[in-house]
Amino acid sequence: MISLINALPGAVAQGLIWGIMAIGVYLTFRILDIADLTVDGSLGTGGAVCIMMMLTGHNVWVSMACAFLAGMMAGLVTGIFNTFMGIPAILAGILTQLGLYSINLKVMGKANQAINVDKYQLLVSLRFIRGVALYRNTILIVAVAILLLVVLLYWFFGTELGCSLRATGCNEKMARAQGINTDFARVLGLMLSNGLVALSGSLLSQYQGFADINMGRGAIVIGLAAVIIGEAVFGRVFHNFGFRLVGVALGSIIYYLVLQLVIWMGIDTDLLKLLSAVVVAVFLAIPTWKSRYFSNFSKGGR
Repeated sequence: MISLINALPGAVAQGLIWGIMAIGVYLTFRILDIADLTVDGSLGTGGAVCIMMMLTGHNVWVSMACAFLAGMMAGLVTGIFNTFMGIPAILAGILTQLGLYSINLKVMGKANQAINVDKYQLLVSLRFIRGVALYRNTILIVAVAILLLVVLLYWFFGTELGCSLRATGCNEKMARAQGINTDFARVLGLMLSNGLVALSGSLLSQYQGFADINMGRGAIVIGLAAVIIGEAVFGRVFHNFGFRLVGVALGSIIYYLVLQLVIWMGIDTDLLKLLSAVVVAVFLAIPTWKSRYFSNFSKGGR
């Protein structure tokens, strides 16, 4: 039990970092109604760009900004595939993700690049969980970053441009009839989403002390799990758009706390990806089960 308690702060920190990625997934999955598989590649892109820039002498803020821009470029490519070339969104994401594997490999020069927290001024690190000044604590820094991010997104989606994105995802034909350039809105949404995913990747690579070519594998499943868990747990409480984004980040924390509990219980870690897939599948099926089975049951009981 003591080992579990000691591991909880690390799980919370990691959940918060992945929470930024989950917010990016939420933007495409819930607002644009697209399951964007680009994130499996753009997460690694963010980590690779951030680590390589820091290793070549750039400070952490410039490195993270470049990681964010690199993620936006990945989203731009997916958007062009989808809108200009007419490739279905899910296939466009797969193509971009596939191409990013080679790009990430070229950026790093090899499959893995490590960074030493003692030699470089990292913003977050696994070492900054305990025994550090409050202003350097990873949990506090990432929590504040998420709150600032939620405020910015809440403001943006309240603007005319942000509303056009929401309208495009809600009813594309109606949005086009109202004069909205839906292709531009979709591309912008994909860019913003993957920029956030890459930003999460830059923080994750700092936290774990390295960037790896496979660090984004299965990221879409974790992001969807966070979104679904956040909606299931906080959906009845959080109705405001900003609070829903907070709920997604909290869903990511819950996911990693459950993951830590599973590891502590001694379940084979080789089955963690399978467990994640099952959890996401079940939560995605709940709305269908409700309408198909439980609604009929309630009608029959009247």
